[in-house]
Amino acid sequence: MSQPSIGVAVIGAGMAGRAHASGYRSAPAVFATELPEVRLVAIADAHEPFAVDTARRYGYQRAETSWQAIAEAADIDAVSVVVANEDGQAMADHAAKSDRVAAVGFTFRRSPAINAIRQQVTGGVLGPVTHFNGHYWCDYGFRPDAPMSWRYRGGPGSGALADIGTHLVDVGEFLCGPVTSVRGTILSTMIPDRPVALGAAVGHAAGVPVSDVREPVRNDDIATFTATFANGATGTFSVSRIAYGLANALGFEVFCSGGAAAFDLARAAEFTIADGTPASEVNGYRQVLIGPAHPYITRGLPMDFPSVGHGQNDFFTFQARAFLDEIAGLDRLPRCPGLAEGLHNLRVLEAVVAAARGDGQAVRVEP
Repeated sequence: MSQPSIGVAVIGAGMAGRAHASGYRSAPAVFATELPEVRLVAIADAHEPFAVDTARRYGYQRAETSWQAIAEAADIDAVSVVVANEDGQAMADHAAKSDRVAAVGFTFRRSPAINAIRQQVTGGVLGPVTHFNGHYWCDYGFRPDAPMSWRYRGGPGSGALADIGTHLVDVGEFLCGPVTSVRGTILSTMIPDRPVALGAAVGHAAGVPVSDVREPVRNDDIATFTATFANGATGTFSVSRIAYGLANALGFEVFCSGGAAAFDLARAAEFTIADGTPASEVNGYRQVLIGPAHPYITRGLPMDFPSVGHGQNDFFTFQARAFLDEIAGLDRLPRCPGLAEGLHNLRVLEAVVAAARGDGQAVRVEP
């Protein structure tokens, strides 16, 4: 159903929350002009300085300190919830009974390069994937004296696996189809305890003073596992939050029936491909620079010209536009994944944890 305007808000003003806030600000400028007016209404965060700073930086009308203020506001139509994980089953059940748009932010689905690879897998020269090998390595937890925060207090599987592994699993399924079973899980906690913060430990808690008291880390610094996809492909996954020198290193290789391709987030606007051509002297990996022939580039960037480039922040703009389009009843972009897909992702992660508890034996993913 079309509407005269859409008021938007973001709950959570940390790093990812800022990306959502910026995405909404930029969304009306990309792809097409039929989107209704987007009103930047509110940013909410329990840590008020975050809410105030983000609202001012991105031009939102007000800052709030509770999610209830957003839920009760009459001038808000669309909300991004960018806080710690919630009850996925209850949310999916509620969404199934509602006619409102409910979606999950698997932002890497908006990568032009990943989508270009997917096109070659589903209908191009590569053909179906036989082996997906992916990693998501970060170093935000590398320092043993970084303060204790909510990130380190959950149970097994709620650490690196749930924080960044969730995105890697979705990329694997985006290219290969659903995961049906996992095995061989290793969940490792390499930093056994962390100092208690003397102030508010928000975000990645950099620069917060700490005490001499230390608390045990309850979840995983590293997660590795293998998976089987419904099409018979094999997946190998590696996730870490203590990978020194790698702030945000997502990458993968896909080996397919007709060739192979690879992607590295550090070079977001390109990918490599080997398509198995008969001419052996040129049958190797070659670099492909993203341009208007690939998804999301035409009118998705101010300079939609070959090899100009883009970064991960642009994915949030494309995602916000797709979400707003669906709310407005428009049908230009692929829709954001629904809550049922988010619930499936959580079930894959649950199976990963169960495989760790079962000495790595195969665990089927609940349908």
